[in-house]
Amino acid sequence: MSKPIFVDPVLDGAADPVVIRNRQSGQWWMFYTNRRANMEDPGSGWIHGSPIGYAVSDDGVDWSYRGQVAGLDDPSHPGLNTHWAPEIIWGLGEYHMYLSYTRGAPDDFNVDRHIVHFTSPDLMTWTRRSVLPLHSEKVIDACVARCPDGLYRLWYKDERGGSSTWSVTSTNLYYWTHEGLVLPGKPDANPHEGPNVFELGGKIWLVVDEWHGMGVYHSDDAKSWTRQGVILAEPGTDPEDRCYARHGDVVVQDGWAEMFYFTHPGWDEQAKPVPQTAGERRTVLHIAGLEVVDGVLVANRDVSPRVLKDWPQL
Repeated sequence: MSKPIFVDPVLDGAADPVVIRNRQSGQWWMFYTNRRANMEDPGSGWIHGSPIGYAVSDDGVDWSYRGQVAGLDDPSHPGLNTHWAPEIIWGLGEYHMYLSYTRGAPDDFNVDRHIVHFTSPDLMTWTRRSVLPLHSEKVIDACVARCPDGLYRLWYKDERGGSSTWSVTSTNLYYWTHEGLVLPGKPDANPHEGPNVFELGGKIWLVVDEWHGMGVYHSDDAKSWTRQGVILAEPGTDPEDRCYARHGDVVVQDGWAEMFYFTHPGWDEQAKPVPQTAGERRTVLHIAGLEVVDGVLVANRDVSPRVLKDWPQL
């Protein structure tokens, strides 16, 4: 039931998925952070130096690995660099990627991180456009949606701001205007990452990874948010799904949705602060079914994938 839908065959570290319909082929494409989980070296080097992997499906149920995305490095940064959490949307006649990028493959977390904009006509060839000027020099995890006020809004995590969520707005997906703090992090509220925004059941939802499940907020305008609580904190039935759901992406269909998320099936998250061995660092991708019942977002991770069809997104 809640068994993995995809395991990376090269590095065993698929995480932070984003799923999009390929308008040319009609297939579903899934891009993901490909952590170097099979490294046995101590420290944090395994989580850096990661490429972006991708897989393809005709129906959103069965996925085939296709490789790693080329051309995402800054031309002035030779060697191995770090690519995390791509956000990919179709807008204004082209595909847009907003990628979390770190120079090099550092062995610690005290480094600058930026969100870099790319465009593509076909999801294969990407052109680097700009580094977004955001609230700090340590930002990751972009999410982009077109909102009821007609603006595109980009939400992101500010690691130097207590792991909080901030937003910027745009009319053209190239130039962005600072908007401000959306969800506070520590010490005032729960620290979090991986914002994802979607519309379902007559409400706009914002879901964030709080590292003990997904924090859920709802809104009518995508600007003011009310907290609902936490979903996907309870384990699924499959042995590979017995831990917290992490950093998801939501694909909305007609009256229902699926969240694509990842787990660390070999890591006892409550006993160890960080995964240390290759078995603990390994990650796999799952889906959970989402629906709105009496105004409440409900998630069920013990479901089989459903066939995805093209459907307008927020």
